[in-house]
Amino acid sequence: MANVCMVTGKKPQYGNRVSHANNKTRHRFMPNLQTRKYWVPSRKQYVTITVSRKGIRTIDKYGIEQVLADLAAAGINL
Repeated sequence: MANVCMVTGKKPQYGNRVSHANNKTRHRFMPNLQTRKYWVPSRKQYVTITVSRKGIRTIDKYGIEQVLADLAAAGINL
């Protein structure tokens, strides 16, 4: 599973962990990705997508049909 949200495009970011003594070590910040199944009435089937928590909120706000239409317009077919 790739570490990229299919809806928002979120992916790992890089930065530093900084200790109290100001020692810096490289760190990878991972997005909060979850695998979700959504029922799509127009297709009459479930669609499984890897989505971040913000992507889930986007789907809740606009609906799975609109999000899938936006993904199809961007060239991503599910």
